[in-house]
Amino acid sequence: MRNRWVRVLLPVVVVLIWLVGAAVGGPTFGRLEEVSSNDQASFLPASAESTEAGELQQQFSDSDAVPAVIVAEFESPIEPRDLGPYEALGSALSGVEGLHAPAGGPPSVAGPIPSEDGFAVQYVAFVSADAEPTEVVDGLRAVLADELPSGVRGYVTGPAGFTADLAGAFSGIDGILLGVALGAVFIILLAVYRSIVLPFLVLLTSVAALATSILLVFAFAKLDWIQLSGQSQGILSILVIGAATDYALLLVARFREALVEKETTWEAMRVAYRSSVEPILASGATVILGLLCLLFSDLNSNRSLGPIAAIGIVFSLGAALTLLPALLLLFGRSAFWPLRPRYDVAKNAARHEGMHAAPSEAGPETGLEQLRGVWKRVALLVARRPRVLWIASLLLLVTGALGLTQLQASGVPQSALILAPSNAVDGQEALARHFDAGSGSPVQVVAPEADQSAVLEVVTSQPGISDAGVTSDPSGAAVVMNGRVLISGTLVDQADSDQAEDVVRALRTELDDVSPDALVGGVTATAIDTNDTALADLVKIIPLVLLVILVVLIILLRSILAPVLLVASVALSNATALGVSALVFNGILGFEGADASVPLFAFVFLVALGVDYNIFLMTRVREESLRIGTRPGILRGLGITGGVITSAGVVLAATFAALGVIPILFLAQIAFIVAFGVLLDTVLVRSLLIPALAYDIGPRIWWPSKLGAVPSQR
Repeated sequence: MRNRWVRVLLPVVVVLIWLVGAAVGGPTFGRLEEVSSNDQASFLPASAESTEAGELQQQFSDSDAVPAVIVAEFESPIEPRDLGPYEALGSALSGVEGLHAPAGGPPSVAGPIPSEDGFAVQYVAFVSADAEPTEVVDGLRAVLADELPSGVRGYVTGPAGFTADLAGAFSGIDGILLGVALGAVFIILLAVYRSIVLPFLVLLTSVAALATSILLVFAFAKLDWIQLSGQSQGILSILVIGAATDYALLLVARFREALVEKETTWEAMRVAYRSSVEPILASGATVILGLLCLLFSDLNSNRSLGPIAAIGIVFSLGAALTLLPALLLLFGRSAFWPLRPRYDVAKNAARHEGMHAAPSEAGPETGLEQLRGVWKRVALLVARRPRVLWIASLLLLVTGALGLTQLQASGVPQSALILAPSNAVDGQEALARHFDAGSGSPVQVVAPEADQSAVLEVVTSQPGISDAGVTSDPSGAAVVMNGRVLISGTLVDQADSDQAEDVVRALRTELDDVSPDALVGGVTATAIDTNDTALADLVKIIPLVLLVILVVLIILLRSILAPVLLVASVALSNATALGVSALVFNGILGFEGADASVPLFAFVFLVALGVDYNIFLMTRVREESLRIGTRPGILRGLGITGGVITSAGVVLAATFAALGVIPILFLAQIAFIVAFGVLLDTVLVRSLLIPALAYDIGPRIWWPSKLGAVPSQR
């Protein structure tokens, strides 16, 4: 009687604990913006030249105000005598709340500054560091909409304009992204299991994991232990939903299988839990350790994503191994309604006899007698032509990987980051049509006072810089702070263009000879340092991730050869996914390039998540091999896990594809690469390449363990 009450109360208590955590964590979603930043400069390490220059540059200003460039563009040129209404517009713009007020005076907007061709005027304003940029920019745009006459187009661009539009692109990220991801997962689960109840139980597990993980992420960000951005926030949501669902599907598959073999729900859960906990924990550990390798990144954004995502995986594991079992115990066979698995004594006896038959490899069907459907046919294909199959799969992957030569992952202009209509992007284009495109985002050089003349001469004579000057006080004397002066140069090209980056790189090279202590900062320099740091991270972190995953697999599979082949296959699959994606981005979608962090993030997600399916497959193969021999075990493992792993892959691909609803280039590219890569790994690598290669090698796949030294017939 006591055991009966324990079996009822224990699941109820576990479910209540998770529901309380989710209820507390859910509302925290709306507060993540309080601790989130999308400022690219804050992602750089303190040692970056642009970071050091930015810190010194602040000494020359009484605030951290963000510049906004306001442009009014006409259909026909106007004369200087017609600028009167636009002077009044400048006064109206100055009245927007949140603009910086210099020296305690009223907010001021510089302008109107007419273009040489007469087709535009521009203003420069500064958004106070204490104000919300989105609200201030919206206010400026509202003034333009109200005050500009018909036929005159108004834009707010520059750093403040882009910040506001980026924030707008990320707005509603929680609700939209979560809704799309959960909707896609629900439809897939409904189609796979044809159960009305089970999808809700799995999704409840995933949502609870996400809601509770947000609590810890918010606390860490509030304490400044991690740096949260809109990108990492979106990735966290998708990663937790996808991973928790994957782990849940593996446990559900084992539980459903055990319900046919065991009479009671508790006995079935005991068998299912015992057989699935090791691969689930190994899979989670692999992903967590792979993500934590990002801690070695020099970019703050990358380094923070590691622990943020790892926290999400920890809660995914916790929910899949505690909340879901409790829910399944409470619902029992009803969780699979209307197709409830039933305990069949006769069928179970036949299965038991077949599974304990003497090991043999007399025919390729050994170990598959109790299986049906498409995965039995796939396993038979592997048995009949293993070498042809793995060689063909390998050639296909290598062919796709050749597209890597077309991957342009050296950064993109800021104007290309936003895929939705953007007033800031349109304003930048208007600015480039009528003014020096770099207006509003100058090159900033902090130089020793003694080198002022020499540095100013180098900056002024630099091709690509239209004019330059030293920051001066009202009397015209250079402002000197701690023995340094600030020199600003206006770029001819857009500050985020390749041409502007070439100018800044050349300027740094020349200044190294003239004034080694001079530091070059500004928007362009920040982009250069960010891209260079991201490329350096790629070289450093990729080998580390591969090594960590290899060690985990060696421990799990008690083998060296199998883990090496698994890691190599997943790495090749990643290269193929990137290669094919490059061709799609360039030839079909017409993207200008990719952020320098895209290959690293894609690699970490694809390798860490892709190896999951190999873990699910090979742990089952090893389990079957110990009982019926290696080659029969490969076929049986493939046949049994085929459906659930494919379903898990489709679910994970669908959740990452949901990132595409956010109109940000970086997330759209990550969405495509990971979704395509997961499907490639699920359908080709895990279903054909690995089983065929392992079958061809035979028992030696387990070298140097004892399992690899059994007689050849096994």
